[in-house]
Amino acid sequence: MAVALTYHPDLYLGDSINRRKLDKIKKKLEKKPLFSGVFLIAVSRNASDQLDIFDARQLVQRYYQSHPLYIVGIAKSHDEAVELVERLVRECLEKRGDCALKEYLLCQA
Repeated sequence: MAVALTYHPDLYLGDSINRRKLDKIKKKLEKKPLFSGVFLIAVSRNASDQLDIFDARQLVQRYYQSHPLYIVGIAKSHDEAVELVERLVRECLEKRGDCALKEYLLCQA
């Protein structure tokens, strides 16, 4: 089972994610997501939401094989993922003056 994922060029990482092990984490996410042990922040496909936070183990569902995600952040826990989203919102507010996270993240890609 392989999942195709696209990553933001400046991937946001939680404090407990070791940047040196990022390639290993990405390979695990794409090949064996059940054993990845991380939470993902992805740009939402839903028009009313901006970002989704979910346990990477959900990638084993067939849906994700035909609907690849655009990953903007990786965290070790749900709480850490929420902190990353808060950081993203603050950064977007500082640079754009609004909270249009989808536009902010996709224009950086």
